[in-house]
Amino acid sequence: MRKPLIAGNWKMNGSAELVETFARAFAETTLPASVEVLIHPPFPYLQAASEAFAATPIGLGAQTLNPLHAGARTGEVSGQMLKEFGVESVLVGHSERRQLYREDDEAVFDRVIAALGVGMRPILCVGETLEERDAGRTEEVVLRQVGYVMSRLEPAQRRQLTIAYEPVWAIGTGRTATPAQAQEVMAKIRAYQAGFDRELAAELRLLYGGSMNASNAAELLAQQDIDGGLIGGASLKVDDFIAICQSAG
Repeated sequence: MRKPLIAGNWKMNGSAELVETFARAFAETTLPASVEVLIHPPFPYLQAASEAFAATPIGLGAQTLNPLHAGARTGEVSGQMLKEFGVESVLVGHSERRQLYREDDEAVFDRVIAALGVGMRPILCVGETLEERDAGRTEEVVLRQVGYVMSRLEPAQRRQLTIAYEPVWAIGTGRTATPAQAQEVMAKIRAYQAGFDRELAAELRLLYGGSMNASNAAELLAQQDIDGGLIGGASLKVDDFIAICQSAG
């Protein structure tokens, strides 16, 4: 059985007060033991979150990292630095990083390697734009992004990854892929993994990352190949985020 994972991505949002609000709420909430929970706050809140979340079920993640361990890279943060704050996972290849900061497949791969090199679990984000979907290129684009990374890793490295499918046209727009649309793409990703390793394909966790919220989470999570969610806006609302976590149990 694949353990469900609900991962919050606060993006460039949040506050020290919000960290404390989440810590209090989760300390007082009983979640299904079968569900793993991660929150990826902005860098300035990692120390506060590391301390506040220690008595809760929440694990700590980061939103990106630089491929280098150190160097003249003003404004950047390395995986080794993140590890010092107890960071367990890191997002790589998020659509906003690909689009706004021009991170191509090679840059995404380099970040995966950097995360693995310091013992962090990468969550590899993949997805197509509206134009690519309308052109019938969803499978081509998504499997290219997945394959560029997975085909170059060793078998043991592949097992450390989680993949999040985030249709770019459904992020922050209020639009959501139907459960059937999301499941179709997830099934293709899992089938692709079977080309490397059938056992890996069966164990690999796949998250849906397109505007999952408290009202649609249960239906999305009921799909055969959706093992959790990468949550954006709803992860800033503690009651909604807890409801999503409970839907995954």
